[in-house]
Amino acid sequence: MFESAVWIQPSQQMGRVCPIFRKDFSLKGTVLLTVLTLTSAGVYEARINGERVGDYILAPGWTVYEQRHQYQSYDVTKLTKRDNTLTVLLGEGWFRGRLAGWVDINKGKPNLPAALIAQLDIIYEDGQAETIVSDLSWQAAESALRENDFYDGEFYDAAFYAAYAPVIESPAAKDALIPQEGERIIEHERIKPLECFFTPKGETVIDFGQNITGYVEFTIDAVAGERVEISHAEVLDAAGNFYTENYTNAKAKLIYLCKNGKQTHKPPLTFYGFRYIRIDEFPGDPGNVNPDDFTAIVVHSDIKRTGYLLSSNPMLNQLFSNIIWGQKGNFLDVPICGPQRDERLGWTGDAQVFIRAATYNFDVERFFVKWLKDLAACQGEDGFVPDVIPDVLQNEYANAAWGDAACICPWVIYLAYGNKEVLQNQFESMKMWLKYIKKITTVEDLWIGSAQRYGDWLGLDSFVGSYKGASDCDFIASAYYAYSTSLVIKAGKALSQDVNCYKSQYERAVKAFRERFLVYRTQTEHAIAIYFDLAPDRRLTGDSLAEMIRQNGGKLSTGFVGTPYLLHALSSTGHADVAYSLLLREEFPSWLFSVKNGATTVWEHWDSINEKGEFWSKDMNSFNHYAYGAVAEWVYSVAAGIQAVEAFPGFEKAVIAPNPDPRLSFLQARVETRRGVIESKWRYLANGKIRYEIITPVDTELILGDKTYTLSAGSYVF
Repeated sequence: MFESAVWIQPSQQMGRVCPIFRKDFSLKGTVLLTVLTLTSAGVYEARINGERVGDYILAPGWTVYEQRHQYQSYDVTKLTKRDNTLTVLLGEGWFRGRLAGWVDINKGKPNLPAALIAQLDIIYEDGQAETIVSDLSWQAAESALRENDFYDGEFYDAAFYAAYAPVIESPAAKDALIPQEGERIIEHERIKPLECFFTPKGETVIDFGQNITGYVEFTIDAVAGERVEISHAEVLDAAGNFYTENYTNAKAKLIYLCKNGKQTHKPPLTFYGFRYIRIDEFPGDPGNVNPDDFTAIVVHSDIKRTGYLLSSNPMLNQLFSNIIWGQKGNFLDVPICGPQRDERLGWTGDAQVFIRAATYNFDVERFFVKWLKDLAACQGEDGFVPDVIPDVLQNEYANAAWGDAACICPWVIYLAYGNKEVLQNQFESMKMWLKYIKKITTVEDLWIGSAQRYGDWLGLDSFVGSYKGASDCDFIASAYYAYSTSLVIKAGKALSQDVNCYKSQYERAVKAFRERFLVYRTQTEHAIAIYFDLAPDRRLTGDSLAEMIRQNGGKLSTGFVGTPYLLHALSSTGHADVAYSLLLREEFPSWLFSVKNGATTVWEHWDSINEKGEFWSKDMNSFNHYAYGAVAEWVYSVAAGIQAVEAFPGFEKAVIAPNPDPRLSFLQARVETRRGVIESKWRYLANGKIRYEIITPVDTELILGDKTYTLSAGSYVF
């Protein structure tokens, strides 16, 4: 592909203005098939004769461009006629834009030029073929998109006229180009306003009723030069006013200069995280806008919904909805950490703590296979794994629980989908991560003494305002080291690799951990020691954890690292009642506290808004984060009991072991696996008995209390 094509760029630098490229071409006869293949340095929108090519938003997506730059192919046969004009609009995107508000990704170098490479293959009915490629016959011009950035939004002048000029060849290389690997980003739901109102400050605000990732489309009848300006926000403050301080340095604006007449516009090459929009400027009186003229469009990777949860508790059902929306809003080609502020990066720690829940909720196999290849591409020769993938932060040290995504994520994807190829792709990366830890630790067989900045991130058991919980960073790092080693052993066995050296390493790591860490001081330390099977006496450790929670007034105190394992640690040691108490708790801190306070997605902090209506902070307070949504996995796998079997990955066989609790009169879980739909439903009856309804497409071991049943594919009632 692209053998004769060259990368091209505008002959003049355009600053923040986005270029548009143009190629006119004519067909020589009746066409059987026309395929356009292209990619760009920046994000693009291609059109033929004014009609949009494909439905991929923000193509070519985000990868480690220096090593893995995706291109896309589109069947454009129906868009062509005898004489045609192909245009390609380029935005800054991930390649050229401002990424991470606190980091200069270009390190003082000049801004990278916008560029594209393209090939148009035409097959005529008479068997002849023609190829048109990007070369110096193309033209480029300044476009109507005067400014474009993921953080700041866009400035679009609909009346601008493009004056084209010749292009020049770009020095970009072709050796990193690869076919599309990940899921496309596309438009999904279209949401009409819930209400339009005036804030106490007198501002006009439209509420769409749901915190989303995407953008607004509006229709207006205007005169050329009239201006529309829209701001975005996730929440209102305690007084009911529009609140944007948590966006930090992201302006998140939509500015549109009108042309004459009736017109409809939506941003072509950016995205926002929002529930509310404020009409800052509008032709006539902003207070007279018609909310029916506005639509919020949801944008995320094209992942298929596979998991559904329903209970007798309306607040719990809202939590389930919030988790789904949080995953959709943060799975935007990479697993980002909030779609609103000046960050939106692929944090490894967030991805690994949530990935188990992610595989139940949606089909994320292709999504993660692509992202994990980028993780391996970013990995250092010594095994170092960056905090974010693609790596724009360039931090010097790796971090426990974050870098461990290199081992955890491939194993979870393999277990969920039975895809041995993901283990083959990542096995060397997994081993290299262990090699890195071994290199930098100061104590053999543990991970001690090196930079571990995050710990139990946002844990509540430290001093007020701390970003890091009270758990011992060496404890967390050493526990993860042992756990990742165990996963390398499992992956090696699945691949028929010799892993005897890792077995010995794992045994030493467990022994060293137990000798060094004799006392567990925090909920997180208890939880990961139990879940990672490092506690010498799991039952006793579970009793201690349950008592610690009771002594804390029945409240959790875990952060990003401990929370995914907390309920598992309790239920697996005989304290499912305490796990349910935490799940169903409505007071702060709890999952339902945010629901009680009107959340429609998962918050970054347990107290992103506290009981007084005050915000946790201004600089790091996302109201659409997904990490704490990891609790959904416990509901699927323990409360409803749907579990994969390691020896039969991809749900070739299954275990269903429900754990009912009378505080819920019923719970239903449905998961579409590679083998078909598995459903587990339990309901308390008036006579005190429990009715279980099971659907399975595979041989299944059903565990109901102290009884075990062997089921073949079918539907059952117990």
